[in-house]
Amino acid sequence: MTKILIIGAGRSTVSLIDYLLKNSAAYDWKITVADVDIKLAQEKIVGQPNGVAISFDIKNEEKRRAVIADHDFIISMLPAFMHGDVARDCVEFGKHMATASYVSADMLALDKEAKSKNILLLNECGLDPGIDHASAMKLIDEIKHQGGEIISFKSYCGGLVAPESNDNPWGYKFSWNPRNVILAGQGTAQYLLDGELKFLPYNRLYSETNVIEMEGYGKFDAYANRDSIGYIDSYGLNNIKTMIRGTLRQHGYCKAWNVFVKLGLTDDSSKITHANKLTYSSLLASFLPPAKADLKERLKNFMGSAWDAEIEKKMDYLELFSNKKIELPEGTPAQLIQALLEEKWKLKANDKDMIVMQHEFEYSLPGKNNQKLNSSLVVIGKDQNHTGMALTVGLPLAITVKNFLTGKFSLSGVQIPIRKEIYLPLLKELEENNIIFSEKIIS
Repeated sequence: MTKILIIGAGRSTVSLIDYLLKNSAAYDWKITVADVDIKLAQEKIVGQPNGVAISFDIKNEEKRRAVIADHDFIISMLPAFMHGDVARDCVEFGKHMATASYVSADMLALDKEAKSKNILLLNECGLDPGIDHASAMKLIDEIKHQGGEIISFKSYCGGLVAPESNDNPWGYKFSWNPRNVILAGQGTAQYLLDGELKFLPYNRLYSETNVIEMEGYGKFDAYANRDSIGYIDSYGLNNIKTMIRGTLRQHGYCKAWNVFVKLGLTDDSSKITHANKLTYSSLLASFLPPAKADLKERLKNFMGSAWDAEIEKKMDYLELFSNKKIELPEGTPAQLIQALLEEKWKLKANDKDMIVMQHEFEYSLPGKNNQKLNSSLVVIGKDQNHTGMALTVGLPLAITVKNFLTGKFSLSGVQIPIRKEIYLPLLKELEENNIIFSEKIIS
C-alpha cells in the first residue's frame, strides 16, 4: 500500500482529494488529509474508506516530521512560504513531494540532494503555474519540430466569476485564497518586450495594463505577473524577442484596484491597532491628505485624472463611503480590506467561477510568413465548492502524482511540468475531463 499525505484542506484541494480518493482502491493507496482545522479535513473525506483525516500543525516540528516519515508521497497545499520545512523533511526521510506553488529558493537548494537520493520534488503543477506550462510546452515543441522559431510568447490567466454569476461591478469573487488576491503583484514584474528587458514596479503595475479579448467572453485587463524572464531558459526560448506572463481580471478592475495601491491600503507590513473603533470611511480618510471637502471628493482629487464614474461605482459597492464598521480588532491595511472584500466578493451557494487562459504565439516557419496562434481555455465551475479554480489547480497535480506513482515517468530533483513525459499524459487526461484548449491561427 502507498501512503499519500495531503497537507492542507483549503478551497483549492477539493478536486485533488476527490481524484486521489476515487483512484485509491484501484492503485492500493491510503490518503491522509491533514489540516490544522480537523473539521475541514474530515469534510473532504466523508464516506471514503481509504481516506483518513488528521489534525496537523506545520509548526509542531515533532509531529510534522513523524507524520511525513510515515508516508510515501507528500502533497503540500500549504501557503507557498510553508513548503520549505516540509521539503527538507521529505528529502531527509526519502519521500517524494509535490506542490502547485512556484519553485522557491528553499526548494532549489534541495535539488542536488534530492537527485542524489532519487527523490522527486514536483512544483508548479496546478493551474498557473501548471497547466500553462504544460499547454505552452506542447505547442512550443510542436513548432520547433516543424523547424520553427518562437518570436513572441504571451501567456495570460485569471480566476474570475462566470458571466451568469457576475452580479457586482468589480466582476470578481473569491474562488481561492483571498490573501493572495489582495497581495497580488507586490514586488517588481520582469518581462521581455521587443528584445528589451522591462521592470514594472508595484506602484505602476495596475495602471500600465494591456487589454486582451477572448472570443465569446469579451475584454479583460492583463497585468504582468512576477518574473517572466526566468521561464525563457525553462521553455528553451533563448532567441525570443517578447516573453510576457500575465494575470487577467475583468475589464476595468485594474484601474479601480490601483486606487487601493496608490492609497497604501494593500500594505501588509504594519498593523493598525484598535481597528474596530474605525469605520471603513474613516480608514479611507486616514490614508488621504487632509482637506475640507467630503470624503468622496477628497478621493477624486487624490486620484485626479485616474478617477472615473466606473471606479466610483465600484467603491460605492464596497460601502467605502459609508459608516460600515470594521470588525477586526487590529490588522494591516491589507487585512482590513481583505475582511471587507471577503464579505462583498463571496461566492454564493450556486455561483460559478470561471478560469480563463490564453497563450499568444508569434513564430516563423521555414519558407512562410510569420505565423500567429492563440490557444485559449475557459473552464466554468459547478458551484461554490466545486469551483473551476479547485478543478484546474487540484486535478493536474493529482493526475501527475498518479502518473509518477504508476511509472508513467521517472524523474528526480526539482521538476515542473515542461517535459514531454509529464505534460503529454497530463494534457490527455485533462482533455478527458473537459479541460480543453481551443487553438486558432490569427491571420
